[in-house]
Amino acid sequence: MSLARTNARKAAVQALYQWQMTGQNLSEIERQFLEDERLKDAQKSYFTELFHGVPKNLEAIDQALSEFVDRPVGMIDPVERAILRMGVYELLHRLDMPYRVVLNESINLAKHFGADGSHKYVNGILDKVAQQKRAVEIKSKMAR
Repeated sequence: MSLARTNARKAAVQALYQWQMTGQNLSEIERQFLEDERLKDAQKSYFTELFHGVPKNLEAIDQALSEFVDRPVGMIDPVERAILRMGVYELLHRLDMPYRVVLNESINLAKHFGADGSHKYVNGILDKVAQQKRAVEIKSKMAR
């Protein structure tokens, strides 16, 4: 797991949070991140994929989340919502990324940006999504 990719996820969560809160144009937010050098130590292509991939697939992502959350997705704390959406995006669209990596990275983001205990919430939800969406991968890991 590369630090550049971890940094891309950190920046993407911040950008997604900004998008959720302001409704600003994605290209405008991305330009701000590039200009402010917030992507200096990040894998820029991965940041771009995550940041544009979540809004593009928002309906499917929120649908996957809504099966396991205890309230409407729009009512989830905005920081947790950004992390959960990005985690679900990776679970659904980055099958090359082991589900455990997605969960660990999301938990670390929640510890870094979220409120106390939010990492437990994020872990619980993403684990359930992974059980459903990555069942074949999880079963093959258990068989070993």
